[in-house]
Amino acid sequence: MIHRRCVGGRRNHGGRVAQGSSRSRLPQQGTPVTMSSTSSTPPWNVQRLPGADGRVFLVTGGNAGIGYFVAEQLSATGATVVLGSRNPAKAEAATASIRARVPGSRVRAVRLDLADLSSLETAVESLEVERLDAVVHNAGVALDDPPREETGDGHELMFGTNHLGHFALTQWLMPLLSAAPAARVVTMGSFAAKSERLDLDDLQSRKDYQPKRTYGRSKLAQMYFGVELDRRLRAAGSTVASVVVHPGGALDSLTPSRPPVHVRSTGARLSAAPAALLLQGKHAGAWPAVRAVLDPAVRGGQLWGPRVFGLRGEPRREPVWDHLADPSVAARLWDASCDLMGTDLSTISG
Repeated sequence: MIHRRCVGGRRNHGGRVAQGSSRSRLPQQGTPVTMSSTSSTPPWNVQRLPGADGRVFLVTGGNAGIGYFVAEQLSATGATVVLGSRNPAKAEAATASIRARVPGSRVRAVRLDLADLSSLETAVESLEVERLDAVVHNAGVALDDPPREETGDGHELMFGTNHLGHFALTQWLMPLLSAAPAARVVTMGSFAAKSERLDLDDLQSRKDYQPKRTYGRSKLAQMYFGVELDRRLRAAGSTVASVVVHPGGALDSLTPSRPPVHVRSTGARLSAAPAALLLQGKHAGAWPAVRAVLDPAVRGGQLWGPRVFGLRGEPRREPVWDHLADPSVAARLWDASCDLMGTDLSTISG
């Protein structure tokens, strides 16, 4: 478990999070196969996922975008999938869409606002499960223009939601994750983070706020957290593993329609055709996270992304980026995050 002092904060009024027993399948997924040992598992096929009956997965921001497709694809394996969403109406639409495409799916939603740290303990309690086999840290905010915004807790909105929110959520989820035989924390990073570097003296972008750069750095902070979390879990002998993934270049215009969650017009599809040579839709952007949850060959501390230039294609393991592999930066970010939240995640036991 993770020992904690406190998780506090004021209610957020301005943050926005951009996030039967029979086994069913998605039309594009094929028939699930039974997962066994690593040695007997067939080569990974995004169209033929292993079954996960009896397991429980949480997807933050599962009501839209890549998170929706992560939830949809995981639902086809027979697992119980919980969508974490701050918007009940959007969560209801997403669960209805998944149920329509995956008859018999076990999917439901809980209210989860990562920009409101004080609400996270209650959100975890509302899961009403005895264990959690995986969480996909996917929800996020991406602002395109100034001015700089803050959460109700006083943190820059993108850093506070994308990184600190998931950092704190992991704290509350750890007892449930530790109760599972081999749980996974899967952190959704971004290809945009590859060209960014953290300013540890200005994590909140108070001195120089540039929305796109701040977003990239918030995702990089998430990825540092995922890598550092696994180091600490391994040192503690925990059964929980932490894996970092990124979706490559995932565009709405290349994403198949899922009305009312997402509707792609004919014009958008045609205009995006040239981009398909290098980029992909959000349904494919979900593949690395889905593999990180399900594949027994995936290990903690690894980075997974699309096969072709890291931008599109089936998921593959890739080398951890040089700057992301710096343990001193990761440790300093961890300590700074604890200080910002008034939380102690320094001691983890399995």
